[in-house]
Amino acid sequence: MDTDRTRTEPPTVPILTRPARPRRPVREVAGPARRRRRWRRVRRVCYVAFGLFFVVPGIAFLITYFTVDVPSPETVAQAQGQAVTYLYSDGTEMGKDVPAGGNRQILAATQIPDVVKKAVIATEDASFETNSGFDVGGILRAAYNQVTGGSGGGSTISQQYIKNASGDDQPTLTRKWVELAKAFKMNQTYEKADIITAYLNIIYFGRGAYGIQAAAQAYFGKDVGQLDYSQAALLAGLIQQPGRSENAAVATSRWSTALDRMLKNGYLTPAQRAAAKFPTPIPLRESRQAGALNPFVKKQVKAELAAQGIDEKQYYSGGFQVFTTIDPQAQQAAGQAVAEGMAGQTDDRILDALVAVDPKTGGVLAYYGGDAIVKGPNGEDLAGRDWADEPHNPGSSMKPFDLAAFLKLGRGLDARFDGTSPRTFPGVDLPIRNAGDSSSCSQQCTVAEAMQRSTNTVFYDMVLNVTKPSGVAEAAQEAGIRTKDNGGRSELFTGDNNISIGGGGTQVTPSDMASAYATFAAGGVQRDRHFVQKVTNANGETAYEAKIRSTDAFADNDAQKSAQIAGNVTAALAPVIPFSRLSCPARHECAGKTGTQQHTPQNDEPPSAANANSQTWMVGYTPSVSAAVWVGSDGDKALRGPGGAPLFGSTLAGPIWDRFMQLYLSGKPAERFDRVAAISSPQDRVQVQIQPPPQQPQQQQDQRDQTPPGNQQLEQFRQFQQRLQELQNQQRGRRRP
Repeated sequence: MDTDRTRTEPPTVPILTRPARPRRPVREVAGPARRRRRWRRVRRVCYVAFGLFFVVPGIAFLITYFTVDVPSPETVAQAQGQAVTYLYSDGTEMGKDVPAGGNRQILAATQIPDVVKKAVIATEDASFETNSGFDVGGILRAAYNQVTGGSGGGSTISQQYIKNASGDDQPTLTRKWVELAKAFKMNQTYEKADIITAYLNIIYFGRGAYGIQAAAQAYFGKDVGQLDYSQAALLAGLIQQPGRSENAAVATSRWSTALDRMLKNGYLTPAQRAAAKFPTPIPLRESRQAGALNPFVKKQVKAELAAQGIDEKQYYSGGFQVFTTIDPQAQQAAGQAVAEGMAGQTDDRILDALVAVDPKTGGVLAYYGGDAIVKGPNGEDLAGRDWADEPHNPGSSMKPFDLAAFLKLGRGLDARFDGTSPRTFPGVDLPIRNAGDSSSCSQQCTVAEAMQRSTNTVFYDMVLNVTKPSGVAEAAQEAGIRTKDNGGRSELFTGDNNISIGGGGTQVTPSDMASAYATFAAGGVQRDRHFVQKVTNANGETAYEAKIRSTDAFADNDAQKSAQIAGNVTAALAPVIPFSRLSCPARHECAGKTGTQQHTPQNDEPPSAANANSQTWMVGYTPSVSAAVWVGSDGDKALRGPGGAPLFGSTLAGPIWDRFMQLYLSGKPAERFDRVAAISSPQDRVQVQIQPPPQQPQQQQDQRDQTPPGNQQLEQFRQFQQRLQELQNQQRGRRRP
């Protein structure tokens, strides 16, 4: 026996197993008990479903109902912006600037005729009188249409009001849920008459018209109370497709649908439906222009106010009244002068602009930037460009700034230059030419005569060899031209000498030209151009008032010298008026300068293009108004007048300027320029007293920019110089003790 093994191995333990129980036999449930158990489960599921789909939403809807507010039309108007009223300088209304949310003129229920309400109810929500703010059947139909690809929504008038009032059109369940709660609450809070009135006060109808009153004016030029059932049907039909209001087929279809629904609802008799004729809206151009605010004036005013801290958000939130500097008589005269001057022109590439500025204040008296609405390539209406704020080559109208720079150096009008043509200059590739024989003069041409004749060779020589291009640019900016470097749009290019004759890279806006010449008219005092006198808020309090800043343009802190320089420029420009066959208004002294920029012919153009021009100007002034007229093209195009004649500053821009000045100054008090002593350097040796020439009758100019004066005109100029000398001697005699 192995005792060691016995001690090391554990004893064996037997494993006991539990005998398996026999399975209980399955007891079959009787039929009625089984059915009761099944129905118990169904009821439980139904209770849960009812709770999920009815009780919980009901509680949530109830909570939403008590937490939301229904915005009033007045609140909507306040939240989405208020129209800004613009006034002319005499306090009469110019127009309203409507914010993106629209000019919602709030009307009372009694101000909207029943025929308009019924047309909208029949077209937009036939169950409006009976529903509780939402239509379950309409919601189901809308859902079905979305699934099947059909069209048509399920929103009631109350829902549409809420959606438009909130500005939330997101296709989310949350938005729709809140909308339903607000619509239901609205119908529990307000009468149906108040609901349809609120809806009609804010809904969009197209043509920029928010609210039924604005729509009636935009489409038919009348108040809502004057609409008949056919006109009401068209406006009601356009609510669903306001963006296609100018599509005749769409407008007619929507009008017909509205009438059919009015008949179905019993709002029309069969005879009325059969007799209805489509109410043709007034043309879109008339709709926008009738009582509409000039968009170019608005653009300038908004920019001016933004620079003073009244930004877009503040601009539409204060119920502001903007008192502008625009004179209604001047504005009307500008439009009339342009219309008369452009009558008969056949070249549709010809564009125009006119700006008038008050030299005594810097305020803009008239602003015409061209057509506010133009035709697109497919005949559609497009917003026009503001040509009064676009820079163009000024041509010879730049020469007064050459002269101002020359006078600043102490040189005078009797300084002499070679006025022959052509002339070559060192470092200049091409010879410089005058516009024609009438623009040329002798080798001893005075600056005064060169200005009258617009002699290119004299002014090119003057700038190249005396003032330098930088001197001209400086004088132009001192006069009031705003370049891109100081917040403007003009460009005074000094990289070559072309600035001397207004070509090359030098381009100036008509607005800047009117302002800069106004500095000459004001005796050398430069005042900032502005459109706004003051702004008042909804409470009548002054929110902004313009501060007129005046500077001595051409001589810092030396008013007398600046006035003398400006007066000598005026003396040089006064004879240009009769020379260009233009005239001053009766009893008003005036001065000015025409300008023409020649077209650069292209290889594919006929030889006659070499004689065409692309930009023409007339800028002139009296002591009370400075006006710039530009007639030209968008870019360098060969413009032609009737019969193919080229355009010049004195043939179209000049007569427009002349007509504007005659219209605006008719009946106003007589005025004359201040007299100053002539500037003369030792090498000039001439002293004259500044005196404008006598009035001459206006004549039509059908020749080139400067007509040859002939012997008679030259003799008149010599006599004028002699009279100036006599006047100076007389004034000296009166000053002696």
